[in-house]
Amino acid sequence: MVVQEKVTATAKPATGVVILRKAVQIFGELLITAGIVLLLFVAWQLWWTNVESDAKQTAAVKDFARDLGGPVTPGPTPTATGGTAAAVPKDYGAPVVGEAPGHGGTIGIIYIPRFGENYTRPIVEGTSADVLDTLGLGHYGNTAMPGAVGNFAVAGHRQTHGAVLDNIHTLVPGDKIYVQTRDGYYVYVFRNNRIVLPTEADVLLPVPNQPGVRPTERLLTMTSCNPRFGSEERIIAYSVLDHWQPASAGPPDEIAAQVARARGEG
Repeated sequence: MVVQEKVTATAKPATGVVILRKAVQIFGELLITAGIVLLLFVAWQLWWTNVESDAKQTAAVKDFARDLGGPVTPGPTPTATGGTAAAVPKDYGAPVVGEAPGHGGTIGIIYIPRFGENYTRPIVEGTSADVLDTLGLGHYGNTAMPGAVGNFAVAGHRQTHGAVLDNIHTLVPGDKIYVQTRDGYYVYVFRNNRIVLPTEADVLLPVPNQPGVRPTERLLTMTSCNPRFGSEERIIAYSVLDHWQPASAGPPDEIAAQVARARGEG
């Protein structure tokens, strides 16, 4: 007697199930690809743009510094009356105020010791993307120039394109900020900062937030995005001019080494 084996055929998945599985697989692969692209974009934004901008800004500083006249070592430091050790800045009269260059032209160099002994950045005319994304701090064209009565206002990126103002939140009252131009050195002292909305343009007025008021102080205003990894707000840092000295007097003691390095002599 022959026993016949019963062969059971494997049921095939329904066509709709196969399509769903394929769709889920493709969607998963797309998510992975999108994640990789996003990571690459973040790396480009937070790392590569800084590398590129740092190189361009360093070159801009060196080119500008080499064209400047004047010594790179400080002159004799005057002392207070009576021969005490306290140094008193020499009075060179009213600061010389230069004219703004054309768009993209270099106004000067900024040194901020609070940001590190090697912090040296160019200040360039204009605040459009071609300036801020490559050349450093951009000067608002409708504001004063260094040393002038009024509001000398500049803008810079916080985390990308050189991160020129990444540490703006670390400034404390009394910190000095040095601006070097062809005419000399302008020494500003940090006063305070504010957090505002991007639409609050009154911070750029000759007397910030006071329309129509005639200025009497010589201010430096620095603006950047806030928080550090966002742009929902703006952080505004105010400083006031303490004194100035002409290029012929040499740099202030605190930044003398930086000035020499900027010129390629340190």
